[in-house]
Amino acid sequence: LSLSLSLSLSLSLSLSLSLSLSLSLSLSLSLSLSLSIYIYCPCFLCCTEWPGLWLWFVKEISSSQAIVLCPISPCIPSPSHRHMEMYNEAAAASNITVPKHKVTFDPEVSWLKFHLGINRYSLYSRQDPAVGQLLRDMHDLTIISAVVKPSGHHLKLALKMNDFGKAMFKPMRQQRDEVTSEDVFYFVDFQRHNAEIAAFHLDRILDFRRVPPVVGRLVNITGEVLLATHNQDLRNVFFTSPAKNTCFFAKCLYVCKTEYAVCGKPDTLEGSLSTYLPGLSQAPRVSIASPWIRSYTFEGRKDWEVNPFFCDTIKQMYPYNSGNRLLNIIDMSIFDFLMGNMDRHHYELFTKFGDEGFLLHFDNARGFGRPSEDVMSILAPLSQCCIIKRSTLMRLRLLSRERYRLSDVMRESLWGDPLRPVLTEPHLLALDRRLKRVLEVVRGCVRELGEEQVVTTDYARSTDPPWTSTVAGEGAQR
Repeated sequence: LSLSLSLSLSLSLSLSLSLSLSLSLSLSLSLSLSLSIYIYCPCFLCCTEWPGLWLWFVKEISSSQAIVLCPISPCIPSPSHRHMEMYNEAAAASNITVPKHKVTFDPEVSWLKFHLGINRYSLYSRQDPAVGQLLRDMHDLTIISAVVKPSGHHLKLALKMNDFGKAMFKPMRQQRDEVTSEDVFYFVDFQRHNAEIAAFHLDRILDFRRVPPVVGRLVNITGEVLLATHNQDLRNVFFTSPAKNTCFFAKCLYVCKTEYAVCGKPDTLEGSLSTYLPGLSQAPRVSIASPWIRSYTFEGRKDWEVNPFFCDTIKQMYPYNSGNRLLNIIDMSIFDFLMGNMDRHHYELFTKFGDEGFLLHFDNARGFGRPSEDVMSILAPLSQCCIIKRSTLMRLRLLSRERYRLSDVMRESLWGDPLRPVLTEPHLLALDRRLKRVLEVVRGCVRELGEEQVVTTDYARSTDPPWTSTVAGEGAQR
């Protein structure tokens, strides 16, 4: 059997230059030969139009430098011979194939609906169907690109799906039953992917709805990261461990050295996927240091840690002297206490909603580390200020009842995640114990000051016209 293939490409540049390339390939096969085809796709968008053509072409050029002809994008130089061999071997071992569907933009995609639903009260409404679809899409859709998140302190990847949605991938670093050592400071603790997943569910159960949707996913780091990335720096940090597992590390400030690499089994790695919020050009955000920020040194202590009347000063300061800001910080402290998260140094909010906008509950990966420990200092905003939203208190009381026990509701909610079980039983039971501690603090404040001084109606003063009540300019749903 003889096959001749001729390809030609003409590329016109703005300088009136033209480039013509003609390739002729010849391949002879005997009828009894079993052909094994290796796949390399440097540009996902290039290969979806003519997948059959690219299979033959890639097999022939895999051992030399070449120009890859692309039906959509300009010509892209192929990677080095060393990388090509590694791609081919990994692809063959992983049985990876090129998806045949086109990458198209659909204005009805779930991530866009989620962005349009953000309002001054929360990231999404209670019955928003886009959230459930978004979770399914992040788990199911094809990954078409991967880059290391810039400015990160830990290894995180920004992944793009074939619906053009983006998600932050945090890989698994600890097993679920591993407990953080008491000798480890909170600011050097590992980030846990299952904590990110559990935090999203806890935030939704508490009716805050301030954590961007998060879902667990098993990622083939060969086929969905190595073969999808166009970043040479990321390609260069892939290697095979002595146990024949595919591993990689990345450039970041802390745990991004070879000894902190993450490895698949052999190339499958679980992690959390957190959806991206709208870009800063569409929905600007501001990051503000928390008044109850901890000292990120081995010996230092902040004023709030030694001054029990610290909140009296904060109550006189803008923007904590009116509105919801202080109440929202107390909500956040309750949320963090239930998780055991001590790493809340800043908070963010959308500038569009002004001082009365909600606080984003970002970066929860250092929660759920020690199920046996209740760090009461996390509740300092509540215990020192002795105020709480009525809606928050009602929800906490509901979740303390036998019929709606927090651990049971969390267990049921987390069972819907693909990486179930997300939390071990000790962590689930710790939620009930910590919830009792929160209610004990509230009761102590009520005994001392009276319920009228402690339990306050949710306050939201608005001077904006109604058409500015969401990021997208639509009416809000609470």
